[in-house]
Amino acid sequence: MTSVTENLKLIQQQIREFEQQYSRAKQSVQLLAVSKKQSVEKIRAAAAAGQRDFGENYVQEALEKISALSDLDCQWHFIGPIQSNKTRAIAEHFDWVESVDREKIARRLSEQRPDSLPPLNVCVQVNL
Repeated sequence: MTSVTENLKLIQQQIREFEQQYSRAKQSVQLLAVSKKQSVEKIRAAAAAGQRDFGENYVQEALEKISALSDLDCQWHFIGPIQSNKTRAIAEHFDWVESVDREKIARRLSEQRPDSLPPLNVCVQVNL
């Protein structure tokens, strides 16, 4: 079985090759490791291998992982659809939100973000 470290090394190598092939600046493409349904041990191994960005779309599962891995320097991304009743937990614990599709959600995330944290990074979904 291939280890998390070996997989990440291979993927990073492929990313660097594609950057060069498509004339992208070095280190301009970053890997977001989707860690939903993965164990804390696997996430810790990925972080030890240099992975810093992790994506989750189950709030309760993510909160447990974020707490268990609070000693690591990780960026947590919420990547799924957002229910209104989950915005406070997302605003308080995540660094990125990749799925804002309604003004109501954007407003709640902004209002519920603690002042002690840096601004929440948000990607807005636009239906053309």
